Amino acid sequence: MSVPTVTPASDPFRVGTRSFASRLLIGTGKYRDFAQTRDAIEASGAEIVTVAIRRTNIGQSAGEPSLLEYISPKRFTLLPNTAGCYSADDAIRTLRLARELLDGHTLVKLEVLGDPHNLYPNMPETLAAAKVLVAEGFDVMVYCSDDPIQARMLEEIGCVAVMPLASLIGSGMGILNPWNIQLILEKATVPVIVDAGVGTASDAAIAMELGCDAVLMNTAVAAARDPIAMAGAMKKAVEAGREAFLAGRMPRKLYSAAPSSPTGGMIGSGRAG
Repeated sequence: MSVPTVTPASDPFRVGTRSFASRLLIGTGKYRDFAQTRDAIEASGAEIVTVAIRRTNIGQSAGEPSLLEYISPKRFTLLPNTAGCYSADDAIRTLRLARELLDGHTLVKLEVLGDPHNLYPNMPETLAAAKVLVAEGFDVMVYCSDDPIQARMLEEIGCVAVMPLASLIGSGMGILNPWNIQLILEKATVPVIVDAGVGTASDAAIAMELGCDAVLMNTAVAAARDPIAMAGAMKKAVEAGREAFLAGRMPRKLYSAAPSSPTGGMIGSGRAG
């Protein structure tokens, strides 16, 4: 009997009204230059590329190199984000600017930070910004704490995806609280995307094995010794984790009383009659 093979075409990643083959979202910061950024994105297979509007030139700084010279909006879906914003007002202004720069683009990533040292999200300000942006017609994907109540509130506001942190931005610590991520997954009806804290390929695979819809990362690739090779590894990890989730892992057991191979018919397994 043939077993259907899971492919990106048969298992698309959907966010809002859009569909994507790749479940890996990748950032554009911290690379050596725009050329390395482009090469890493190519190796990752990502289709959604995040851009920090306050830190990356996409046309707002005339005369300076623009990311759009290396990453074409015709090929990739740009996801403007509000990295570096510490209030709802700053985040709202930043995404309004992004919409102007990108000819009415509405898919955005909201993040409002609460502390410049640990970059943990400020949830009251995040909720306030989300309400305004959704009302203005933005499709809001939102960085948040791994609190299932806050995640539900953001979904109720109308955000098209919730993006709980695995651990602190740039820490590379992986998923520190998988139980909270699982609680979010159990109730969410929009995509759940692990955002922040991924350090290596196994972290990405674990996120997908939990049932997350996608993984977003930047530092894990950009800060690797070989960013291009790491981008390729992350692509494989996300795909393998998704396939494992769909396949369904075996139950965990302290030990198994039943051997994995049959013993019937083995020499010495029966009694002489």
